[in-house]
Amino acid sequence: MDDLSRDLSPADDEDSPRAPRGIQSVEVGGQLLKVLARTGRRMALKDLARAADMTPAKAHPYLVSFGKLGLIEQDAVSGHYGLGPLAMQLGLISLQQVDPVRLAIAELPGLAQRIGYTVSASVWGDNGPTIIRVEEGPTAVYVAMRHGTTASVRHTATGKVFAAFGPRERTAAALVADGHAGALDDPAFAAELDAVRTHQVAEVTDQLLPGISALATPVFDGFGQLVLCLAVIGPSATLRTGPDSAAAGHLRETARSLSQRLGAAAQTGS
Repeated sequence: MDDLSRDLSPADDEDSPRAPRGIQSVEVGGQLLKVLARTGRRMALKDLARAADMTPAKAHPYLVSFGKLGLIEQDAVSGHYGLGPLAMQLGLISLQQVDPVRLAIAELPGLAQRIGYTVSASVWGDNGPTIIRVEEGPTAVYVAMRHGTTASVRHTATGKVFAAFGPRERTAAALVADGHAGALDDPAFAAELDAVRTHQVAEVTDQLLPGISALATPVFDGFGQLVLCLAVIGPSATLRTGPDSAAAGHLRETARSLSQRLGAAAQTGS
């Protein structure tokens, strides 16, 4: 039996209904790369092998081969292993090829169905937070939300996400244009933004429009920069807000998935 045949998973042979085929040894060795990507630091052989659920003797040949390809490099002084130049090049190229807006828009229909209310995606435009897509949910909400609408930085959940995670100077300028100069120095508003950063969710209830509530959450890229915002809007009588609400959970789950696809590190907690 040759090496390729030996490396094929039994479930992935040509007669298996679960095609396509895979090379098992590549998948096993790939666990080492996943560990280094997840931890974001160089690691000793024994620690790296343990985290990948293999022995150092088993891990070492994979690391040697990955090193020859440039996927792994070993520090000459400490002997610790880290991601190599090829891995970095692949990561940068991948980030250049990914369009966050396209990814987010594709997620909106499913998100609207899971939450049960109208959802939207927004980016920072020339005049502030700008809605680029609206997807209606099963529960109707009679609010004039359309593509190109600029959201209030002070009084909308979307605006508060951009205020919490965007550059302070940019936020301050938008607040001045919106008639809220000095809002960033308001202790109440500052406390709101701190809560948004803690829970990764902004919320408003009857703040801009009576009877309307909204939640919003950030999406980050691989450099930790805010790239867009996902939001849900609905009647205050039925849309439960708060960081522990079901709607907030769905928003965060979708945003985290998008962020990871854009290269951001996995997050835990609320």
